[in-house]
Amino acid sequence: MFKFHNFENFLKNKDYKKQFFISGINSSFIAYFLSFQLKFFKDVFILAVFPEEKQAVEFVSALNIFASEKAELYPASDVPPFSEVYTIPEEELRRIKILWELPHIKILAGGIEAFLRKTISREDIKKAYYYVIPGEKINREKFLKKLLDLGYERVGTVREKGSFSVKGGVIDLWSPNYDFPVRIEFFGNEITRLKLFDPTTQKSFSYLEELAVLPSREIFFHENMEAIYKNLFKFKGKIPDTLFTEILNQIENRYVFEKKEFLFPIFYERLNPIWENVKNKEILIILYEPDLIKKNAEKFWDKIYLNALKEREKKRLFFDESFLYLPLEGFYDFVKNWKKIIAREIPFESGEEGLKFFLSKKNVGDIKGINKIDQAFKLLKKSLEDGEKVIFVVFDEKTRKTVQEGLKFRGVNDFKNLEIKEGTLKEGFYLPQWSLWITSEYELFGKVSLKKEIAQTALKRVKSHFRKFEDLKPGDFVVHKYYGIGKYLGLTFLKVNGVEGEFLQIEYEGNDKLYLPVSRLNELYPYVGVSEKEPKLDKLGKKSFINRKKKIEQELKEVVQELLALYAERKALKNYAFKFPILAYEEFSSTFPYEETPDQQIAIEEIIRDLCDEKPMERLLVGDVGFGKTEVALRAIFLVAYSGKQVAFLVPTTILAEQHYRNFKARLEPFNIKVGVLSRLRSKKEQRETLEKLAEGDIKVVVGTHRLLSSDVVFKDLGLLVIDEEHKFGVKQKEKIKQLKKSIKVLSLSATPIPRSLQLSLLNIFDLSVIETPPPGRKPIKTVLAKFEPQIIKSAIEKELERGGQVFFVNPRIQGLSSLARYLSKLVPQAKIEIIHGQMPAELIERNLYKFLNKDVDVLVCTPIIGSGIDIPSANTIIINRADMFGLADIYQLRGRVGRSEELAYAYLLVPTLKGLTEEAQKRLKALLQFTELGSGFRLALSDLKIRGAGELLGVRQSGHINTVGYELYLELLENTIKALKGEEIEDWEPEVNIKVSAYIPAGYIPQPEERLSLYRELVLIKTEEELKEFYELINDKYGKLPDSFENLIKIFLLKLYMRRLKIPLIEEKGSNLIILTKNQEDLSRFKKVLRSLKSVYNLKRDKNLTKIIVKSKENLLNFALELCKALLH
Repeated sequence: MFKFHNFENFLKNKDYKKQFFISGINSSFIAYFLSFQLKFFKDVFILAVFPEEKQAVEFVSALNIFASEKAELYPASDVPPFSEVYTIPEEELRRIKILWELPHIKILAGGIEAFLRKTISREDIKKAYYYVIPGEKINREKFLKKLLDLGYERVGTVREKGSFSVKGGVIDLWSPNYDFPVRIEFFGNEITRLKLFDPTTQKSFSYLEELAVLPSREIFFHENMEAIYKNLFKFKGKIPDTLFTEILNQIENRYVFEKKEFLFPIFYERLNPIWENVKNKEILIILYEPDLIKKNAEKFWDKIYLNALKEREKKRLFFDESFLYLPLEGFYDFVKNWKKIIAREIPFESGEEGLKFFLSKKNVGDIKGINKIDQAFKLLKKSLEDGEKVIFVVFDEKTRKTVQEGLKFRGVNDFKNLEIKEGTLKEGFYLPQWSLWITSEYELFGKVSLKKEIAQTALKRVKSHFRKFEDLKPGDFVVHKYYGIGKYLGLTFLKVNGVEGEFLQIEYEGNDKLYLPVSRLNELYPYVGVSEKEPKLDKLGKKSFINRKKKIEQELKEVVQELLALYAERKALKNYAFKFPILAYEEFSSTFPYEETPDQQIAIEEIIRDLCDEKPMERLLVGDVGFGKTEVALRAIFLVAYSGKQVAFLVPTTILAEQHYRNFKARLEPFNIKVGVLSRLRSKKEQRETLEKLAEGDIKVVVGTHRLLSSDVVFKDLGLLVIDEEHKFGVKQKEKIKQLKKSIKVLSLSATPIPRSLQLSLLNIFDLSVIETPPPGRKPIKTVLAKFEPQIIKSAIEKELERGGQVFFVNPRIQGLSSLARYLSKLVPQAKIEIIHGQMPAELIERNLYKFLNKDVDVLVCTPIIGSGIDIPSANTIIINRADMFGLADIYQLRGRVGRSEELAYAYLLVPTLKGLTEEAQKRLKALLQFTELGSGFRLALSDLKIRGAGELLGVRQSGHINTVGYELYLELLENTIKALKGEEIEDWEPEVNIKVSAYIPAGYIPQPEERLSLYRELVLIKTEEELKEFYELINDKYGKLPDSFENLIKIFLLKLYMRRLKIPLIEEKGSNLIILTKNQEDLSRFKKVLRSLKSVYNLKRDKNLTKIIVKSKENLLNFALELCKALLH
């Protein structure tokens, strides 16, 4: 396309010390420039070095749009040098993958810190990797031991790279060099098949012909253990005895958990810079802003020296830092020996051979407010009409079509100068001398990319079960539907009437035991109460539990009756119907910087339908924290305010009021919609002005606390009331809200999770919208486990402050908070620090939070008071002290305070020591590190969160009732009450099958009891034959061929599905006969016809509503019962 003879000559020149200068550019331009020069790069490896990793990320992203040659990012470590830190090693896994694929990589880019860290060699990986093909016979036990030696972790289910699981005749593993995990199927010791599978659904989707299993850690065990011991004992005199013993124990146990950096000299003779693994190729180096590279490299080495010095003082560092990190002179010696491109952003006359460009920007910054999309399209149209070449980068095919249609609509028919490419481009450029404009959806429309690597399956609805059965451990409390609260003791195998089966053992008062067959697991619920107190066990054979249930049912009936009457009354009234301003609404929607999730889109449509209807609106919008409820509410607010009416947005705290006010002001005022705020944080004068403007109708949207409910607040024309977390308001305030609700449209927001089945039942009490899909575009939170060390804390805070961010520092107790703040002030003197905790006066809490919100404070030292209701996008690091004192759910909630912007967020979990942790403690801490993504809280045991639940949604506080029967049974009682009052049928019966066959999951097939329990639970929840078929296929795929007893169990559940449809409550084996009870009196002639066609000898006995059918003995009664029911249905 563009020819540069001096650049071509530079590339052809064999003088490796030559350099070429390119200036007046940005990272996107250098990627574009290289893309059409790559044909000249035969047998050349390009190493692009940037001052920081984020510039390298943008370069790689741009190059992958413009060039067919794949560029890779070489990742830096997030862990400070020589620190006792443990994190899920994503960078380590990526480095291993890059080393393995290095011969096929053309361009490797990274920040200078990444390239100064030495690495193991590709030869080390080649010596250790394991090659697997179908048809090969291997010793399974040796193979599993090899996986452990290579650093893989054995887990129940493979969801992360570097893990493996064993299930019957199947081994699942995820090697760093694959995008998906692999399922290895065995017959005996022979590998029969290799399949890729989806880690979310666990379903396989494609076959592999071979598998290369790479190490999953840079430190791994190999055959030559003698060399490892030899190296360790070589350092014996230099290592303190305690550290020596610690390392020796780790090596003997073949398990590396801590002090990884300290182990490299013991496992390897030497480490090398990454480029020493590049063989038989010329290297071309790109130095992007070399002065900044040098400055950042020196800063990094300062950090290395400082941390190494501290470790030496503690006698923990026994080797030279240059073993792990490349000295600067080493880096510049390497640079000196190869050709290089020196790239600078400012146009620069070097006096040497080079190219100078003058990039400029189209006036993209002027595009804002009303008609934003139209302005952007006009700019594109003008560029094309002026004969400029335009490359427009979009996220997906959908946007490609939108761009083409938008230009056609504005009269553009000639697209020869327009090229639309897919990818993520943050910053484009305009080059007048080439008549070239490269821009993107991100730059022009401000939309944030939905991460491509997040599979569609991640958008599947997250089920808000409070407690999954795989979380149930012996000693946990459970509730039986008919016998009440007991204690789960575990699974046990028993023989009853000569037939073996698996049972849940449950203890009741007086050490009484209940043995519940796994097929009746639907009668059992994990116990979740509201208080911390242990529940009292019920007594088997007593009626106290049944009586408690009846009392709750009666009270629920009264509440639900009242709500149903209110709903019917509201629906009979008429209310204002808004007109839908389609063009203005589209413009406003385009200012949302993310893609809407499917659930958000549905909720928006439901709310707009309500607003444009003359019926009164009272809609409840439910969704987890961070799932985007506020944006949905904003669409409603815009529609109402743009139509000329006013909106009141009621929130429980002053800080939330301030946050929403800022957000609403930024989004709405470009559309000439004035926004006000009423709260204690505003002066009397400001409040008075706001009240006047509300009364005059000048302010269209007001955000406020309960101050909004005061008698002096008068609206000119209120059209919509939005209430956030109504249950947090007091009784008097709720009464005032109730009065307001009668005359206007109302939208309530709640983060209280509602189980799916209950959502359906609530439909005639509330208009309900639910957001269950987490937003996919946000980056996961990088979670680090570390010892409380000054250099780790200092590094974490300084790193955040350097990028203009803020830090939460959370301590579990108020005690010691002030001394902690003083300690941090000495550690990071440049940081402005404030404290908040629950025992401070409310005004002081608000003032300090307000200062933090205004960025007048850098570090907020606090108790877990910040666990909810605070959204500060600029705070992207949270440090949680004594993480071992928090529950999993608490940490999940605290960690949710960060990661609310595009910046990568960090959560540091500090513990007093990593020493002496039991294997169980290590596993628990590792589990914490794995839950990094939004919405993953549903995979944690959420039962230790305070349960508000349906009681509060219905306007009653029934926490006492929840404690007496447990949360899940309480919800079922509520659901049944609503169904009964709505006149719907309640199917509260379960078909019973008593046929003498062994029906259970053998421990030899699935050894983990909690996994078997989880599968039993899934089985009892299956409602259709299609679901059962899917379950069967998944088990067969995931664990291998089902044993006979498991096959029988599946058949029994299939039979029960048939029986439910046929209204057959019982099929049992008695003596040599099969007894069938049926409620369906009308179909007796069909029964007779089918039995005759099956050549069966039978007789009938009628008894009131039931008919007993006695069938004479058949060889396989279970198969016969299935055949009979299937024939009856078809």
